[in-house]
Amino acid sequence: MKRWGISIYPEHSTAERDQAYLRLAAQHGCRRVFTCLLSVEAGPTQVKKQFAELTACAKDLGMEMIVDVAPRVFRAFGASYEDLSFFHEIGVDGVRLDIGFGGLEESVMTHNPHGLKIELNMSNATKYLENILNHQPNISRLMGCHNFYPHRYTGLSYAHFVQCSRMFKARGIRTAAFITSPNASFGPWPVTEGLCTLEMHRDLPLHVQAKHLFATGLIDDVIIGDAYATEAELRVMGRINPDLLSFTVELADEASPLERKIVLEGYHIYRGDVSEYMIRSTASRIKYKAYPFPPHRTVDIERGDLLIDNELYGQYKGELQIALKPMHNSGKTNVIGRIVPEEVFLLDYLKPWAKFTFTEKMDA
Repeated sequence: MKRWGISIYPEHSTAERDQAYLRLAAQHGCRRVFTCLLSVEAGPTQVKKQFAELTACAKDLGMEMIVDVAPRVFRAFGASYEDLSFFHEIGVDGVRLDIGFGGLEESVMTHNPHGLKIELNMSNATKYLENILNHQPNISRLMGCHNFYPHRYTGLSYAHFVQCSRMFKARGIRTAAFITSPNASFGPWPVTEGLCTLEMHRDLPLHVQAKHLFATGLIDDVIIGDAYATEAELRVMGRINPDLLSFTVELADEASPLERKIVLEGYHIYRGDVSEYMIRSTASRIKYKAYPFPPHRTVDIERGDLLIDNELYGQYKGELQIALKPMHNSGKTNVIGRIVPEEVFLLDYLKPWAKFTFTEKMDA
């Protein structure tokens, strides 16, 4: 099951604000929480007190909470790879190793008596995972999560992201990555120019980042890295179907009620005999065979345009298409709208026979 999550940073906020954020996110379907001990300067007693109410709140809401740590955090709080009791006592469900150990230690940690999950840093394409697996871990307690990158231009390239993610997916290990809210204001560190995994996401709308990560098929959990996302953003996140790609579209004023219905009602299927010029969804030409489709708005075609063949195209009348390349319009195709520009790149992630939907863009 794919999930989405949020992040909280207790040392930079208050328990009241964090708990309110947890409750708000839970209302919209959030099931995962990321937090961090890397930047915390308080001692063990204060940290336990600080985390107790937050972790209890998260558990009551059905959320899983993972805390980011490193070997120096273990030393600071009297923990070791053989003794994770401190993390159990603060109430988290697992630890993310931003910096790991040598392989054997991680393997031992997966056998901890508290049932804590051990999440590995996914962003380095090394033999790290293979080394851990060679030491016979409890693989059911292993997870993977990419880094986020507060410094602009330091986020992962897409090619590197794919290489790293495939290592974990090939082993059946749950994966996670971060997206960034343009409305959030802080993270664990002073520099915060967005907290995303992929550099290409830094200036995209939050929901487009999420759609992209899910569409890659490589990420199970998508986490908003910075705090606090707005309620409107959380609401949109809650509406995303991680298993069905949905494109936001702008429909032309000239689109007929029937054409609008074809676009927006139900789901579409990408026809399996693939064209390099268009994605074809042919069910509408059968369902509405007896209906008229008069020519209108037969302008030339650009990538991302929504097309319905008109009655001049004979048996193709009523067929819905998405343009993949610019095309000359013979006058037989109505251009009834377009995918919003920031989502056109998502067309590359549709595969033959995939199901997809459209959602009309609403005015702000």
